[in-house]
Amino acid sequence: MKSRRWILLFGALGGLLYGVDQGVISGVLLFIENDIPLTSLMEGVVVSSLLLGAIIGSAGSGWLSDRIGRRKTIAIISILFIIGSIGSAVAPDALTLIIARIINGLGVGGSMAIIPVYLAELAPTPMRGKVTALYQLMLTTGILISYLSNHLLAPFEAWRWMLAVSTIPGVLMLGGIIFMPESPRWLLRQNQEIKAREVLGLLRKPNEIDNEVKAVKQIDRENNESVITILKSKWMRSTLIIGILIGVFQQIVGINAVIYYAPTIFTEAGMENTASTLGTMGIGLVNVLMTVAAIMTVDKLGRKKLLKIGSVAMSASLIVLSLILFTSGLNASTVWLTVIFLGIYVMSFAVSWGAVTWVIIPELFPLKARGAGMGIAIMGMSAANLIVTLVFPMLLDSIGIAWMFTIFATIAAMSFIFVSFFVPETKGRSLEDIEKDLRKSRIS
Repeated sequence: MKSRRWILLFGALGGLLYGVDQGVISGVLLFIENDIPLTSLMEGVVVSSLLLGAIIGSAGSGWLSDRIGRRKTIAIISILFIIGSIGSAVAPDALTLIIARIINGLGVGGSMAIIPVYLAELAPTPMRGKVTALYQLMLTTGILISYLSNHLLAPFEAWRWMLAVSTIPGVLMLGGIIFMPESPRWLLRQNQEIKAREVLGLLRKPNEIDNEVKAVKQIDRENNESVITILKSKWMRSTLIIGILIGVFQQIVGINAVIYYAPTIFTEAGMENTASTLGTMGIGLVNVLMTVAAIMTVDKLGRKKLLKIGSVAMSASLIVLSLILFTSGLNASTVWLTVIFLGIYVMSFAVSWGAVTWVIIPELFPLKARGAGMGIAIMGMSAANLIVTLVFPMLLDSIGIAWMFTIFATIAAMSFIFVSFFVPETKGRSLEDIEKDLRKSRIS
């Protein structure tokens, strides 16, 4: 079973792509002014250009993976990310940096759309939540690594080296995918049963293989539609809307505004640049540890319960944080309270929406359209992330951080209502059983 763990761990490496690039830009923003001066608008454009690429990458990679396979698509994603990371590090001006980050975003968007699908299709049903949540663990680990490198490089104001660190996860994933198997479910769709059984033999007990192959072939035989036909069907439309909204809510509760701009927030509160990057490392460590907690509980408590718990806790922590900032403002006397309640907010997000989103979205889509469906959902998520990231600096300047946290608290409360009424529980059910139930009726 050691081989199983290594396969699943390497399969999740794509999360490092997103995590490192997500976190590294927060340190870059502190020092880039020395070489490439940026207005608030251009700062937002530089940060969000990654997400523009992610929208395109997520949309295209889903369809591509359904055609050429998950494994080859991941290799292409890795190459794009490496090219974009190198281009960002050597960019002589803002335009070149933006273009390089768009290329980087193609890889990020592709990894967001394909890695969770790949993991869900590899994992045995009883531990599918735990395995798919490894993507978020890698993502948060990537953020923490970037925060650490930012802190070490901050005394030298070496923002180009901060960006250069982003090439490492791309190289690791490209090297790792050489040794990874193809998705057994994709192989069965291509009538490559012998190869599919070989892969399943690495990850299943011998008596489980026949039943799983039979279930996949049966549902494929019973539902002989094209991808387009599936996507246009009534039941799939409702599923797509729910999948998209799960991804959108994950972004608009404000987590990436905190990840991208935490050092800036701490600096405005009176911290030195080096101290602000150190404080941000603490936020990153909390993110990783609570993601581990999510991995340990998602298959026990279930997807829906964790999402609801997270919504309540995020809203409460942001409300308290807003009250502190409204009454005392952001200054040296409130900075550690700000750090504490930001930490509670990040904890709440990491144990729920951070990890569970990557688990539940690929579970909702049928085998034949899983790549395409996931791509559409992640495209919506990336678009929401783009909007939040682009407007956050301008809103921060115009209405202040207290009102921003109030808005995010309200959205977190809305996410609780959405989950309560519309999101199904998928814990402990095979992908084929979930598909059968969703085909019978619209989710309500």
